[in-house]
Amino acid sequence: MEYLEFTFLTKPCNEAIDDVLSAVLAEVGFDSFVHTEDLERTAVKHSANPEDPEWEKVNKEAGEFKCYIPKAAYDPEALRAALADFPLPDVEINFTMAEAENKDWNEEWEKNYFQPLVVDGRCVISGTFHKDVPEADYKILINPQMSFGTGHHATTSQMISRLLNDEIKGLEVLDMGCGTGILAILARMRGAKHCTAIDVDEWCLKNSLDNVALNGLDGIDVKLGDASLLPDEGPFDLVIANINLGILLRDLPAYVERMKPHAYIYMSGFYTTDVPQLESRAREVGLTLVDVRELDGWACMKLQKEA
Repeated sequence: MEYLEFTFLTKPCNEAIDDVLSAVLAEVGFDSFVHTEDLERTAVKHSANPEDPEWEKVNKEAGEFKCYIPKAAYDPEALRAALADFPLPDVEINFTMAEAENKDWNEEWEKNYFQPLVVDGRCVISGTFHKDVPEADYKILINPQMSFGTGHHATTSQMISRLLNDEIKGLEVLDMGCGTGILAILARMRGAKHCTAIDVDEWCLKNSLDNVALNGLDGIDVKLGDASLLPDEGPFDLVIANINLGILLRDLPAYVERMKPHAYIYMSGFYTTDVPQLESRAREVGLTLVDVRELDGWACMKLQKEA
């Protein structure tokens, strides 16, 4: 598959901004991301280009955030619109585009940039190709693709932390937007009675099924679809929804409808600035906020259904 390579420079520059940028780019078709760390990054205006002496000066000083998209999937207008609506304030973004070397950039990321992740000292997530994996109470083996499915992203790691620290044993669990399936996998490892994992993406369906098999688990049903499947599922003691804000606002009533009285829901995939809007929507459908956690600008909410 032919890929395009984009080099992004942001001002200011930090990991939180890169995480948000990754999320924005994933929405318009980018599927691989490579961070260059430990270098101070600056940015020039959008009008700069590689032939401009200012670009050369900045590029020497800057760390690079490289992102890859299949050539057939690239829509320049969609990218410009996404960057114009970038959700964090006062961030300048500059990028250049080039033909990528003919290689599998997902595979390149997997083998060279994805490192085993330990969450709360109790759960380690690693690829099938990793050696010397740290010991932990729960070891999840995956065939990774990008940071949103490996636990490295702040939204996923916060969800993992909740699953590690709440009582899960014996629960009926729903994982909406399951991605690589690691949250359903961990819930089952933690003693969930049964997990239903749903995603609209066919790749996520296949990857989740593969990862469930890799970990030798039963009791997890992975399904292709969205909230329209829910009338035939459940009811659930716990709902896990690591999806974007728009889908959460739209589908929250459908989730609540299939929750048992006093059941809990974990929600992530949105920024801390979105919490008031989600809390207001949650109250409308009979949910009470238990707490909110934050990591790198990303929020994770825990709410409970009223009787």
